[in-house]
This record gives sequence, C-alpha cells and structure tokens, in this order.
Amino acid sequence: MRPTLPLSLLGLCLLTGCTAVYKLDIPQGNLVDKAMVETLKPGMTRRQVALIMGTPSIQDPFHQNRWDYAASYQQRGGDIEVKNLTLYFDDNILAKLEGNYFEQPEEDLIRTATRVRGRELEAQVQAREYEKKQKRSGGGGG
Repeated sequence: MRPTLPLSLLGLCLLTGCTAVYKLDIPQGNLVDKAMVETLKPGMTRRQVALIMGTPSIQDPFHQNRWDYAASYQQRGGDIEVKNLTLYFDDNILAKLEGNYFEQPEEDLIRTATRVRGRELEAQVQAREYEKKQKRSGGGGG
C-alpha cells in the first residue's frame, strides 16, 4: 500500500489551515454615539462639550470656532463605515452641530471592536431577547 494518499491528505489539511486568515475589527477616531450627541445642548461651553465628547479629532487653526469629530469602523474586513460630526461655536458657546454618528452606544462599539468580552456580550444579548419574548407573551417569572 502506498503512503501517498495519507500524505496528500495531510498536505491538504496543512494548506487549508494556512488560508484561514483572522481579520480584526478596526475602530479609528472618536467613536461618537447617539447618547453623547443627545447630551449636547446649544449654549454649552467648549469645556462642557469637551467633557462629554472628548477632544476633537480635527482642530483647524483656520476655523477655531469649529470642532470636527471623525471616526471610521470596519468590522472584520467588511465595508468601512465613516461618520463625521461637526460642532460650531459662537464666542466659545455651542451654536449648532451637523453630521452623523454611530447609532449604537460607544461601549457596544468598543466591546465589539475589541472582542474581549464577546461571550459576556453574547449572553447579555440572549438575555435581552429572552426578556423581550417574555414581555410579548405576557409571561413573567414567578
């Protein structure tokens, strides 16, 4: 009996393992979420805004009354999602804001990006789904 078949199967298995490439989630910039933006109110000072939002990604010396928060997020080699939020100040007071932001909370973005607590997050999602089903069916724990 020739050993070529087992050797070729072993070689095939080794080559298959080499083609599997792990891709990371890539968050970049200020991950601005809906809760942060909803906290902002016209009339806030620059310091109050900085406490909520953090320092801006871009501070243009030619437009000192404007702060830009730019972020991008790419999930496991997929499409890149880009968000830009611009805040305008009038005499160091927030006047208006324009742009878009990430809909999900920053903690979820970070948790998803780092995958450090992936199993815990999955358990939380399953628990929330279970609670929703219980509310819909009118059943309560008892």
